[in-house]
Amino acid sequence: MASVDVAQGRHDWLNSGAFEVAPGVHRIPLPMPGDGLRAVNVYAIEDGDGLVLVDSGWAKPEARTALESALAELGRELGDVRRFLVTHAHRDHYTLGVELRRTLGVPVALGAGERASLDILLAGTHDRQLSQLDRNGAAELADLIRSSLDTEAEPPGEDFERPDEWLEADTEVTLTDRTLRVVPTPGHTRGHVVFVDERNSLLFAGDHVLPHITPSIGLEAARTALPLGDYLDSLRRVRELPDMRLLPAHGPVTDSTHSRVDELLAHHEQRLEDTEGVVRDGAETARDAAGELGWTRRDRAFADLDVFNRILAVGETGAHLDLLVARGRLHSSIVDGVARYRTI
Repeated sequence: MASVDVAQGRHDWLNSGAFEVAPGVHRIPLPMPGDGLRAVNVYAIEDGDGLVLVDSGWAKPEARTALESALAELGRELGDVRRFLVTHAHRDHYTLGVELRRTLGVPVALGAGERASLDILLAGTHDRQLSQLDRNGAAELADLIRSSLDTEAEPPGEDFERPDEWLEADTEVTLTDRTLRVVPTPGHTRGHVVFVDERNSLLFAGDHVLPHITPSIGLEAARTALPLGDYLDSLRRVRELPDMRLLPAHGPVTDSTHSRVDELLAHHEQRLEDTEGVVRDGAETARDAAGELGWTRRDRAFADLDVFNRILAVGETGAHLDLLVARGRLHSSIVDGVARYRTI
């Protein structure tokens, strides 16, 4: 028998199982081995005699076992899953769905805005991401990625395939007892979507709105010109919707999407101020600026981050710098392939 969700502490949400978050909707946290986020929430929605899952988890044996165990608590099994609705094409959201499609034939749907990035990923090239690191003055990090790619045992896109269905903006997904509207929320990725169940006041938010952390911005295969601008616009778009219960991909369920959106908007405005400040103090590149800023809620030094999080930090700093240029608060120029910033 599934439990009612009472995960309100910072780490309670990591407990394994199936937890009712609304009538007919259960939160299932799946492990992410070796990842700092530790788990991703998959949401199982009752749909007649089957289930529809929002997001799928990472294609790891531990995640599949945890999903099977949680479904058993609901008196279900993997064969009862009729469809995956995926918020974006990151491994922890998409790849277990791809694996289960291969073995069980479960169809997978993904936002149409993910086409460009997925095409690049399936082609097995990281050239654009590496070029972005070079542009941001982080050649040493780009070289580390190049070295790791030279020694990878499997192709980078091995766990990925194209979906069965591309979900267009405002598509309505009709289930037995509810309708989910597909709302594009680019920023974390260019094709990120959320699923809005307005009648039941539920927002399946993926990584767009997270209760305790901010999603990474700016490191993507098919990066847009202003990913942070896209993200802030997407937050405002969600803020214009009625306030709904927030069902995030990482962290506990909370009762108000609006309150967290307001916090995220305020956070990024402060981050823009801080980023402009370190340029005023002499930082010229995104790598320079990232090295002067604090990271995570613990305000950790850039040098104390692992390689992956340093890459994310540089990408996010570059996104903030480019938005400051677009807002007319900084100038930028390209010198020897590196973007350099200065105050006006």
